[in-house]
Amino acid sequence: MSTDPSAARVAVRKTYKLFIGGAFPRSESGRTYPVHGADGSFRANAALASRKDARDAVRAARSAVGRWAGATAYNRGQILYRIAELLEGRRSQFVDEVGGAESEVDAAIDRWVWYAGWADKIAQVHGGANPVAGPYFNLSAPEPTGVVAIVAPTEPALLGLVSVVAPAVVTGNTVVAVASEDHPLPAITLAEVLATSDLPGGVVNLLTGRPAEIAPWLASHQDVDAIDLAGVADAGLARDLEVAAADNLKRVRRPVDRDWSADPGVGPMLSFLETKTVWHPKGI
Repeated sequence: MSTDPSAARVAVRKTYKLFIGGAFPRSESGRTYPVHGADGSFRANAALASRKDARDAVRAARSAVGRWAGATAYNRGQILYRIAELLEGRRSQFVDEVGGAESEVDAAIDRWVWYAGWADKIAQVHGGANPVAGPYFNLSAPEPTGVVAIVAPTEPALLGLVSVVAPAVVTGNTVVAVASEDHPLPAITLAEVLATSDLPGGVVNLLTGRPAEIAPWLASHQDVDAIDLAGVADAGLARDLEVAAADNLKRVRRPVDRDWSADPGVGPMLSFLETKTVWHPKGI
């Protein structure tokens, strides 16, 4: 290393990695693939996740289910709001990574805030007391499904990812998400935000690479409880993933055309909630 202060400094190049269990490992395969910007210029080499990486991510997600589902809804809302705060602080970096689309970054920040506000309200909207014949209380309450695998939309890379991850985690699920293959950099930067947001390790795990390689292992994994096929554009692949998911009766959210900038409503949150009903005698 030169000690000459006039010597040209070599910038430190960033190594883009996966996000599994709150850590940033390289792909166990050692593979990478080139990522280009909107103008076609080379931006970085992203990790090309493998079947082993997917298994590791599912294991991390499963280990985090108890702690995250057991947290209070108010606490989950606080953490999602903290994610929005950190995103706001790195807004310019995200704008650069999404090709200058400021409106997309702002919408992604606002979406975290929106879901944070729903954290302690969705149970009141979706649950309630049921009228029954007899001297009983009959109460229904939503509970998280468990581990949710997600294939994120290709476009918009950041807003699409947030729009499928946030509703799953706000209700107490943990997530293994496959980021946009063509535009993975916003997902990797989002992982850095998540790692410093008080979100417990394993609640959100982000993989970069080819969905066609990774998604089949997630769809067939016996420890995955649900799968969102939002980013699967190939009808044949979507059908194969549904067939694989049926082996352990996973919930499947099918790919449909969506306006990711529109008000999402409560539907995305309800997709990965299960309603549990309890009977109790009155007067006891």
